Amino acid sequence: MNPLSSLPRLAAAALLVAAGAALAQATAPAAPAASAASAASDPTAPAAAPAPEGPLADFAWLAGCWRGTVNQREFREHWMPLRGNLMLGTGHNVAGGRTQDYEYIRLEPRADGVHYVAAPSGQKEAAFRFVGREMDGPDAIYTFANPAHDFPQRIVYRRGSEGWLYVHVEGKLKGEARQIIYPLRRVDCESGEFIRQ
Repeated sequence: MNPLSSLPRLAAAALLVAAGAALAQATAPAAPAASAASAASDPTAPAAAPAPEGPLADFAWLAGCWRGTVNQREFREHWMPLRGNLMLGTGHNVAGGRTQDYEYIRLEPRADGVHYVAAPSGQKEAAFRFVGREMDGPDAIYTFANPAHDFPQRIVYRRGSEGWLYVHVEGKLKGEARQIIYPLRRVDCESGEFIRQ
């Protein structure tokens, strides 16, 4: 067979490959826009998430996972993002590989203000009304109270720096002042690894 006799077929094949490449390039999705102005004109670009609004907007920072350990007891809180004017969370304490307790938590607006509602394992649900936010240096302190509750009467969320969160459970138990502090750090929800902030 003469190798020169296959030239027309090779040329045709080369043209088909070139035409296919040109067609693929013409139908390929456009590269991401380089500027915000061109991104804004792209109707397929995902919209930026709107800033949270409403009475729970000041608590949106809680969304995500938090983990801490004290005396070989690991505790976690997982808060879902603010959605539908409600924030839902769970708490889970484990020691020695065994669940010690858990709770379902929610932040919700009511007629008299925002409430922190906790349903601990094996107990009735209890609501604590938000009584205020104050600053202590760079830390923001969110206090919820229910003076009629047996224990605790106050739940305090202290938003610290560098990804720290301190949850204080406070009040009187059998006439004596008690306080339990859970130091937590923001973690990746899947791996449980700390996230530097």
